Amino acid sequence: MAEAPWLSIVGLGEDGPDGLPPASRAVLEAAEIVMGPPRHLGLLPDLKAERIEWPVPFADGLPILQGLRGRRVAVLASGDPFWFGAGSVIARDFAPGEWRAFPAPSVFSLAAARLGWPLERTSCLGLHAAPFAQLRPHLAPGAQALVLLRDGSAVRDLAAWLTGLDFGESTLWVMEALGGPRQRVRGTTAAEYDLTDVHHPVCVGLKIGGAGEVIPAASGWPDGLFDHDGQITKRPLRALTLSALAPRPVEHLWDIGAGSGSISIEWLACHPSMHATAVEADPARADRIRTNAAALGADRLRVVEGRAPEVLDGLAPPQAVFIGGGLSEALLSDLWARLGSGTRVVANAVTLESEALLVAWQAAQGGNLLRVELAEAQPLGTRRGWRTAYPVMQWSVVR
Repeated sequence: MAEAPWLSIVGLGEDGPDGLPPASRAVLEAAEIVMGPPRHLGLLPDLKAERIEWPVPFADGLPILQGLRGRRVAVLASGDPFWFGAGSVIARDFAPGEWRAFPAPSVFSLAAARLGWPLERTSCLGLHAAPFAQLRPHLAPGAQALVLLRDGSAVRDLAAWLTGLDFGESTLWVMEALGGPRQRVRGTTAAEYDLTDVHHPVCVGLKIGGAGEVIPAASGWPDGLFDHDGQITKRPLRALTLSALAPRPVEHLWDIGAGSGSISIEWLACHPSMHATAVEADPARADRIRTNAAALGADRLRVVEGRAPEVLDGLAPPQAVFIGGGLSEALLSDLWARLGSGTRVVANAVTLESEALLVAWQAAQGGNLLRVELAEAQPLGTRRGWRTAYPVMQWSVVR
């Protein structure tokens, strides 16, 4: 029989070991060392094991744990260690045969059971150390979300943030210490929030309400959602461009000449596993991209200041590339030498010189050319007429 791993990751609820299955309790009783945050250690009964408090920041505890290799160690985590918990971080540092996990019911499961919400139709977010803006794409009247927060003051800040976005009618269920003797659940609205005695650990159930602007689920978000100086791929063309880029889960996009970052931000909104790097030579625009990303829940967007192709060295390889600015013969030649087979490339051109470049490259490399001419109805005296934008040529090709 194979020897049991020396490291056990044990999920703990607010009722301590009493609510754990026999296997989890047996691991704690047999451990030489129990390591965890002070709150979890305080829930344990008298054990023979040595107790070590996990330090803050969390990363500082990993070298300590490495030094305990070979002894019987139990690490305490909240509920299910692999759902917004410490489990994945710990498992990343140790070989699969070194550790085993004993999950308990997650806070999300306890909250859903308390509110009667189906988890499969409820957004679940861990915002202990993440910005509230990660919740932004989920804000739509009638939508439900369960959110983990760092402490009671963060609940007040969340209510103010929702109100500031005109979602003050949202209902908040403030749930403290779920599953334990200190469990408490109270309801209010974001606009009327006045609780001053909310204690950690806390989970908030949200039923969104209000007249705030909702981010569409389809590509081509309203231009007004983005701060820009006019350098933005406008909504209809953005929808066509994203369709040509064909986003897929796990993939990485290079957004070259990113302007406002609208393409890469909408790319990231397609799936949480996706990545994007926005390359922008203008420092003011690069700052604007960071601001837009932070406000629209795409804080994982990487922004690289500089001009392509010079700044492309060292970037993770992409599966798709969009060229919105800085199109040149030198850039295309560099990309063709740099990119792997199967990479999708989309480039938009407005000037005659850029169009001629794309025509030549399409003749040599294949792909599709699309000419887009858009016109919007505008006032013309006492009547209305069509105001035509510059036509755009789009080249899409697979390397």
